[in-house]
Amino acid sequence: MIESSNPKNVENIYVLDGGFSSQLSRHVGVSPDGHPLWTSRFLQTHSQEIVDTHLDFIRAGSDIISTNTYQASVGAFMKHLGISSVEGLSLIKHAVRLAQQARSKYIDECKSNDLTPRNILIAGSVGPYGASLNDGSEYSGNYIKTISEKHIQTWHKPRLDVLVESGVDLIAFETIPCEKEALVLVNMLKEYPEIKGWISFCCKDNLSIAHGENFSKVVMNCLQANSEQILAVGINCCSPKLVRDLITSLEIDIPIVTYPNSGEKFIPGHGWADDQCQPLHSFVSSWLDINVKFIGGCCRTYCEDIAKIRSEVDIWIKDKQEKSTLPIINVPI
Repeated sequence: MIESSNPKNVENIYVLDGGFSSQLSRHVGVSPDGHPLWTSRFLQTHSQEIVDTHLDFIRAGSDIISTNTYQASVGAFMKHLGISSVEGLSLIKHAVRLAQQARSKYIDECKSNDLTPRNILIAGSVGPYGASLNDGSEYSGNYIKTISEKHIQTWHKPRLDVLVESGVDLIAFETIPCEKEALVLVNMLKEYPEIKGWISFCCKDNLSIAHGENFSKVVMNCLQANSEQILAVGINCCSPKLVRDLITSLEIDIPIVTYPNSGEKFIPGHGWADDQCQPLHSFVSSWLDINVKFIGGCCRTYCEDIAKIRSEVDIWIKDKQEKSTLPIINVPI
């Protein structure tokens, strides 16, 4: 189990993985974009490639890898793969096993090379309901106007049950676009009192989450609902340009998680284009200065990007540790 992060302890910083879709595409040879199941469809056909993708990130320096379940749901598996509900649940369990296999292989590699392995944690990836609609609504949250809290809870529960039962170390609620779904999720976590997690929002500007609610207020409401199990709050799948303002808008001192996109911008009908943004790793030290404790990448980020983030994190930690051990010199006046 992950230790609670002390904001003052520079060693409690975790490097996450990058864009699973981006890295997996290198192994399977095709992009999952446009498919209703996105990367989760490969759970049925490309187990080894999924393990290899997890390993790419671990070898690059990730401390936490996320299961390939962001867009996985029993209903979607039944509809698009033609399998039973039991088989759908088995695929979600399989996703956890594949991440565990990658971790085990990494440990074996370290042992055979007389190296001390890092403590790799596995986060159960829980994407929003909107991701299952395959219409981009996870980036707007507009679906929340027409469905009830009960419906959201019922939809999320089977995946959460299997992830926890299969032994993930924590839960990652990610790319959440609206307050209503966020509150459902943090309250659902209470059903699994032995596990903790983070909640990360999809944001449309430097103050608001995708559906328009104020980021800082939503964070406060989530923490009021379940402060015991929420390890961190933050932002993912957005431009790195937005991160600092969103973090500094918070009125509470809590560990932050952030894993933005590469800095490129997605233009519907055109694809990814340069957004005149600095490379992702160039933001790292400034984010660590404002209490980011979990840091990685999302869309269009690869293992090379994680290696650069790992390097920046290690440099920052070393610098802080050296400064903390400098002798105090009394200068006479």
